[in-house]
Amino acid sequence: MKSKNIILVLRIAVAIILIQTLRFKFTAHPDSVYIFETVGLEPFGRIGIGILELIAGILLLIPKTIWAGATLTLGLIGGAIMMHLTQLGIEVKGDGGVLFYTAIVTFVLSAIILYNYRKEIPFFGRKLSF
Repeated sequence: MKSKNIILVLRIAVAIILIQTLRFKFTAHPDSVYIFETVGLEPFGRIGIGILELIAGILLLIPKTIWAGATLTLGLIGGAIMMHLTQLGIEVKGDGGVLFYTAIVTFVLSAIILYNYRKEIPFFGRKLSF
């Protein structure tokens, strides 16, 4: 499998992860409400972060905006990881850490995607060709 195909699979995987969680955020699923109440961001943070995750997922699928989608994803998921480490804990409501580990995987995949598209970043891309 060529490198471009692998990166395409990673982009699709991250977009699916981001988009599939939206049903919980947008329908006010009790687990989602609990998480955002715990970190003091319910309801506006839940809806706002959901919208940003939708945007990130779409940007990852558009060739000219992959770098932006990966960057936005790193920021959003980095925040989620920090909330797990500081306020929520690894395991949330008996999930066995699934949300946390999914966030870690999503963060790493987004970093790989961004690294592969670093030359596409406006103003900085050419300088980042290491």
